[in-house]
Amino acid sequence: MKQGREGWQRWLLCVVAMLAAALTGSLALAQGPAPAAQEYRLGPGDGVKISVFQNPDLGLETRVSETGVISYPLVGSVQVGGLTVGEAEKAIAAGLRSGGYVLQPQVTLVVQQVRGAQVAVLGQVARPGRYPLESTAMKVTDALALAGGTTPQGAEKVILTGLRNGRRVRLEVDVADLFVTWTPEKDVPVQAGDTLYVQRAPQFYVYGEVLKAGAYRVERNMTVLQALSLGGGLNPRGTERGIRIHRRGDDGSVRVINPQLNDPVQADDVIVVREALF
Repeated sequence: MKQGREGWQRWLLCVVAMLAAALTGSLALAQGPAPAAQEYRLGPGDGVKISVFQNPDLGLETRVSETGVISYPLVGSVQVGGLTVGEAEKAIAAGLRSGGYVLQPQVTLVVQQVRGAQVAVLGQVARPGRYPLESTAMKVTDALALAGGTTPQGAEKVILTGLRNGRRVRLEVDVADLFVTWTPEKDVPVQAGDTLYVQRAPQFYVYGEVLKAGAYRVERNMTVLQALSLGGGLNPRGTERGIRIHRRGDDGSVRVINPQLNDPVQADDVIVVREALF
């Protein structure tokens, strides 16, 4: 009886394991293959370490010059700027082989410090400027961290512009949504020459019979009631029946809306609270 019960338990565990494996495979197919990262290309100022198998005297630590050249023993000047690591290794090996110094050179090049590749971070950040790519796996959030993060006036979306495969690209990365929904795959890699721009966050305006009229930041999923609370609420002369929103359309025309308190607020809305008539 005991053996029968143990056998049934083993069978049940096998079924559970197969179902879990099938579910994992289905999820992987649904998500699709991860996008392939482009290989890093060497640039001026990059620190590299070069070694040749069984030839320790040919080891070298150096930097790529402003013209993209390194000076290598026996070979002389080697143009590596703009090459991938593999292409640079082949270029050095070709020089050693053509000069007759090593018959079958096995060259290894390691990027120790990335200096030539830079990314510009502009707009509503603490420290706008150009920053070196500290690694070939640097993401949008990493570049923002180097610039001290966004200011309180900065928008939640970051605009990335640059070149990919010779073509201009423009992407918008919602940094806040990336962490709220935990979708790290949306934190796209940055490359040399990219520009990140954080524009000013959208604003709305409160005017009329409120305690604190002025301009305020549009928060995610903000309602008219929440917007009025930022303005301190209605003063004793204001009335909810007198709330109007002046909203500009895509064609530039302004229309006046009689909103409900739970209606959403849009960028550049002007909320006017009129005085009660009695």
